[in-house]
Amino acid sequence: MRLRLTAVPLLLLTVSLLAGCASGGSPESTPSGDAAASGCEYVESAGGVRDVEFPSAEVSGVVEATLQTSAGDIPMTLDGDRTPCTVGSFVSLAEQGYYDDSPCHRLTTEGIFVLQCGDPSGTGMGGPGYSYADELDGTETYPAGTVAMANAGPDTNGSQFFLVYEDTPLPPSYTVFGELSPEGLEAVQAIAAEGAEGGAGDGPPASPVTITGIALP
Repeated sequence: MRLRLTAVPLLLLTVSLLAGCASGGSPESTPSGDAAASGCEYVESAGGVRDVEFPSAEVSGVVEATLQTSAGDIPMTLDGDRTPCTVGSFVSLAEQGYYDDSPCHRLTTEGIFVLQCGDPSGTGMGGPGYSYADELDGTETYPAGTVAMANAGPDTNGSQFFLVYEDTPLPPSYTVFGELSPEGLEAVQAIAAEGAEGGAGDGPPASPVTITGIALP
């Protein structure tokens, strides 16, 4: 599943950002525990790659996380105050091992400059079996170091996210929930320097990257 981005200046071709979750049919709303009570609603959807429990609560405050990958550690800081539902979902999935042994399946090197991860199937079609609403205020920008959610349209966040390694012109349609540390940005830039398979502007990284785990406090 792909999301077609609105026209972005400097691009000659339409660039699409792979779906953050798969969807199909008429999803059934299944709010869960404290998360539902606090305003986070996670909605059942098709395309679940691994069995996981829905997040039980939103997360507030600053959360330090490190993507442990085959290309080295990628430290980042997550903003639970700005995006409690997104950070709550990410932390829940990380704690359940959902991201372990999953590839970063997409690297773009033309027009937009992102490394996309978060689908254990590696197809860009997979998700956690639920979706949830965007956390946007319309001021979102995507400079180098941004950590944001991929999606397939409004309110379709799942498990897929992208790491921006160069300033990228995107509409404010993707929930920004964190930023890379300087070391994390350098690690992603090193991955990007290898390019995509076959020298394409959009495709799997030429040097495969696998998330082996996510370290949380």
